[in-house]
Amino acid sequence: MGAAEPVEERGTDGVEAREEDEEEVKDVEKGEVGELVGSNNHEEFHLSRMQRLNPTNPLRLVINNATRVGTPSPSQPTQPAQPTQPAQPRSTPTPQLSLATLNSRAYTNRISLVLFLLHMVVAIGLVGFLVFKGIQGLIEGSASIKTKEKEVLRHYLPQVEAASLLSITLAFAWQKAVREWPRFMVNFILWGSFLLSLSAGILLICFQKPPTDGIGVCFIAFAVGDGLYACWVTPRIGFCCKVLMKSLEPVSKVPGLNQPIYWMLGAGFLWMSLWILAVIGALNFYVPPLIIFGLFLSLAWTAEVMRNVANLTVGRVIALYYHRGMQSNTQFCFQRALTRNLGSACLGSLFVPTIEALRIVARALNLLEGEDEFMFCCAHCCLRVMESIFRNGNSWAFVQIAAYGKGFVKASQDTWELFEKQEMVSIVDSDITSSICFLTGVCSGSICVIVVAAWTAKVHQNFTATISLLAFVIGYLMTRIAMAVPHTCVSCYYVCYAENPDNRLFDKMIKDRLNFIKSGHDVVVPTPRVPHQFGAA
Repeated sequence: MGAAEPVEERGTDGVEAREEDEEEVKDVEKGEVGELVGSNNHEEFHLSRMQRLNPTNPLRLVINNATRVGTPSPSQPTQPAQPTQPAQPRSTPTPQLSLATLNSRAYTNRISLVLFLLHMVVAIGLVGFLVFKGIQGLIEGSASIKTKEKEVLRHYLPQVEAASLLSITLAFAWQKAVREWPRFMVNFILWGSFLLSLSAGILLICFQKPPTDGIGVCFIAFAVGDGLYACWVTPRIGFCCKVLMKSLEPVSKVPGLNQPIYWMLGAGFLWMSLWILAVIGALNFYVPPLIIFGLFLSLAWTAEVMRNVANLTVGRVIALYYHRGMQSNTQFCFQRALTRNLGSACLGSLFVPTIEALRIVARALNLLEGEDEFMFCCAHCCLRVMESIFRNGNSWAFVQIAAYGKGFVKASQDTWELFEKQEMVSIVDSDITSSICFLTGVCSGSICVIVVAAWTAKVHQNFTATISLLAFVIGYLMTRIAMAVPHTCVSCYYVCYAENPDNRLFDKMIKDRLNFIKSGHDVVVPTPRVPHQFGAA
């Protein structure tokens, strides 16, 4: 009997050690073990954890860039020394960053978070009030108001709801197709957006109404620019497809990665439905154009925040896969994006589209190089200013925001410094993944315009221009939310490679590309400029 007690005690200790190891692994998957390692207030508790940690456990504590494993406590009997065996290669190299850096608990960009929450409170209140005004107009309004609102409900609401459902269907179809056939879809999207936008413009002009003619001309002008862009970026397509295929490999290893996309698109559909009813109610209130314009700005910001929440969720899952070689909990990453990192999503949603649009305009102005020194100096100055602003606010920042919990500006600066350190600026600056995702939204928007415009022209032609424009916006926004998965995967591939190029999860594709560029065998397509003879004329 006396000999049985020590055996029972050791068995209990082994169970406790295994339970603690399982808790540690769960904490790492949730991103919560960093606080345990980084804290200095419970040294004895940490020492106990390190002593009880099973040396064969794959979890390692990373402190000061050194890997340490647990050692047996003095109270345990000393085991005979075992002959050393050569270490087996791991799937990923020893991380250079401590777990605490991947587990920031601070809320990022709190001012932007407060502003967005206040905006949502005002928007929800305004939408609720306008929906009430619309119902009141239908019940208690005059005969003219009742007739007007019934006409809008009959000929306006069904098309918009149909556009919302169609855009969600197209969003998942585009994403699935890009994940399954990336090489084919890149070419298809480049030229499909040209054909679809051109078709939508021609259809609107065929209605021979001034509003539809104006919108149709805009679509045709965009189609011409889109076709020229597709011709210009043809040399980049090959490398873009290689990066896209390689970056999408982790998606199949992470189950439920599309779960946040489902939630965002569902929330977007519900909010869109209430928003449409609010627009109808605004017709029964003061200054309808101003209220509708305010509602449109609110809708655009909200949809962009939804897209960036999806970016942050996917970004954290994929970044932890590259940094730690593990499958993270998608639900936890989604909750983190909706809470601690929501402020950065709000700030980025305000500035990234504006900064990137102005950067494109500055590059277009830079085409004015010629004999006119004044025009060239102005364009060159604008481009340099926008390049400087781009360093402090860019879409690449969302990867480090998701992984390390940095603020938007700090993450933008650090990411661009990494690109400069690895001499990757020319590669990431010529990447066309963001353009592909943008043109995918244009494709969905154009399809919605074609369907809705043909439908509306048949039942109530006076609403064709308004509903067509709104259908395009809905199709574009919904598709951009779904395309956050491939876009973020490519961003994570570039940023995580810049942090640790020696990671075994990366191949030599980017390194070979850099060597080809340096040797002159492979060059990045420069920005085209107007020849001097045309500038002199």
